[in-house]
Amino acid sequence: MKRLAALALAATLLPFTAVAEQLSDVVSATLRPGWRQADGTHVAALQLRLAPGWKTYWRAPGDAGIPPEFDWSGSSNMDALSVTWPAPHVFHRSGLRSVGYSDEVVLPLVVTARGGGDVRLGGEVRIGVCEDICLPATLRVDGVLPASATKPDPVIAAALAQRPFTEGEAGVGAVRCSISAGAGSGMGLRAEIEMPRLGSGEEIAIETGNPAIWVDDPEASRIGDRLVAETRLEHVDGSAFALDRSAVRFTVMADGQAVDIRGCTG
Repeated sequence: MKRLAALALAATLLPFTAVAEQLSDVVSATLRPGWRQADGTHVAALQLRLAPGWKTYWRAPGDAGIPPEFDWSGSSNMDALSVTWPAPHVFHRSGLRSVGYSDEVVLPLVVTARGGGDVRLGGEVRIGVCEDICLPATLRVDGVLPASATKPDPVIAAALAQRPFTEGEAGVGAVRCSISAGAGSGMGLRAEIEMPRLGSGEEIAIETGNPAIWVDDPEASRIGDRLVAETRLEHVDGSAFALDRSAVRFTVMADGQAVDIRGCTG
């Protein structure tokens, strides 16, 4: 029922009549050119500013969110690019949960240059932006990342400092997963994570490493020093599937902080 409610909400909140909204008044994007590091990689950032009351989404947006998509095919002198996601926030509305950012978010971009010269970064970023309605937004990115720039940008540096803690930094111990039969071809997933309490109102997001596997919003609870998360998994086309425990990724969130945890054992 929760999944159907989320799909119905998405259908309601993405009408084509909403195109009349002036997206330039809702969201703006700035490419911060950043600096070239000693190892030859370049640190830049995409800075998104949102109108008051609006939000956009994290890489795993939850049942009520819209996942962002990046297309850097217009770039040159670039071999690879990775996005560093600052710790997100959890929003609850109408019984549904989404994960993302409000007001402003700076997404650091770590770029591997093909050669030693400037990188031209070009492409499109497709995101959802939501207030009382949700709108799909396509942001075009085009700019030069100069090889001669070596001074760090404090805005980007601050965003990098907001990344989730690693398992070691957060004192995470054993991470165990158990599987149970679900309705139809789905399955239940229960994870027990040994870790100190991160803060009040801990929430957790779960990714499987397979975009074709739908993950219900997890329920989180505490049993002593263990954080317990329970959810349901289904393949998007209803077929049977196997779960690679080593690819499961947990993000624990509380009080503006997050912990990134990779993999679990049986």
